[in-house]
Amino acid sequence: MEEKPIFTENQYLGRDRGWVSVRLVLALFCFIAYYINIERESESQLFLLVGSAILVVSIIMMYMLHYRIVVVKGSIRLSGLWTTRLVKIDLNSIVKIECKPYSKFFINNSVYNLHQKGRIKFYAGGKDAVWLTDRDGLVYIIGTQRQVEFEQAVHQAKA
Repeated sequence: MEEKPIFTENQYLGRDRGWVSVRLVLALFCFIAYYINIERESESQLFLLVGSAILVVSIIMMYMLHYRIVVVKGSIRLSGLWTTRLVKIDLNSIVKIECKPYSKFFINNSVYNLHQKGRIKFYAGGKDAVWLTDRDGLVYIIGTQRQVEFEQAVHQAKA
């Protein structure tokens, strides 16, 4: 029988404000170039097509699940997009739980299970993250939109 989750959160691929802004600026550039080149029919239609394609892809990405966080008694389960493996973090080995910003940068790339310099990162969007440190010194950085609720759920699942 499956345990009832204490906390569940979905992180979507296209909802990071920084990258949404970049995609919208590119689409706006294409639409302005279309308007400027309106008398040259073939070139202007290409700009209209590319700008529209950027908007459609951006809308599709807004609803594309990047990963799901599920906190149950004794563990955190992170399941990713399509072919990624399920990551299960045992809370018995966690010695420190902190709420900190994910990064000092304004625009960050979406990552799932990225191992880098003794840290494992999970991020889709936002500024907040929960940092979990295990007994071996390995740090899990899990980006979240609901930082306080996630931290409380981890403390509740650990107890």
